[in-house]
Amino acid sequence: MLDLVFLLAAAFAFVVLEMTLTFVVAQRLRNFGIVDIVWSAGFSGIALLFFAVSARLRGNPGSLRDDVLTIMVLVWSLRLASHLWVRVMSHHPVEDVRYARLREEWGERTPQKMFGFFQLQGVLQVVLSLPFLVVCLNPHPPGPGPLGLRWAEWAGLTLWIIALMGESIADRQLARFRRDPANRGQVCQVGLWYWSRHPNYFFEWLIWVAFALFAWNSPFGWIGLLSPLLMWHFLVNVTGIPMTEELSVKSKGDAYREYQRTTSAFFPWFKKSLPAP
Repeated sequence: MLDLVFLLAAAFAFVVLEMTLTFVVAQRLRNFGIVDIVWSAGFSGIALLFFAVSARLRGNPGSLRDDVLTIMVLVWSLRLASHLWVRVMSHHPVEDVRYARLREEWGERTPQKMFGFFQLQGVLQVVLSLPFLVVCLNPHPPGPGPLGLRWAEWAGLTLWIIALMGESIADRQLARFRRDPANRGQVCQVGLWYWSRHPNYFFEWLIWVAFALFAWNSPFGWIGLLSPLLMWHFLVNVTGIPMTEELSVKSKGDAYREYQRTTSAFFPWFKKSLPAP
């Protein structure tokens, strides 16, 4: 229990420092959108912190199970952060419309409220990182199979590979579509975007399902289920799909409304047939 408390305290100290420094830099750049980059990259820091501190507490370097999970987090986190870096910096110093809208709503209280918002992002990082925590605290010996992984860990690793590939493909397809001047003002319906209006969000959510599955064989592994549940809520009900679609309807109008009527919002699925006019 003391190890758990110590690791959580270390993680919260890390994110408070991380988000405070990010806020200072964002203020200087006048671009609060950089928090998205830091938020994604920060999971690498938390995973490395859990890995290093738990090994120190145990007095041994841990198992390949810990190594595999840490590599999974690093690859996913840094890929997403680099993708967001390109997106945010491509229109810097123009701020992402989401943060520009918050500036308008909060007015003179923007600095205070945005600082609190950044710190809440840090708290969310720690909560979402619970699968990493339970794996690093797992006292059980490695499994008998290759890499010492048990069935749930192998299943999580397999799903992670599929989800990472899917998210990367979706991001590249959208970026390629947007680079073509002929597609300006058009709705992307190529590749994975034909089957889902938000395949990038869907595969991002699968990443978190994979982390939860990887943690399942660890003591209290069920706690890891909180991560995909929270990610589902934020993507589907809060800052993901609702805000993205509101902006898409404003910029693309009836073309996007038809896309909404025919194409699944989240899970890839067959298109719906519209009735003849």
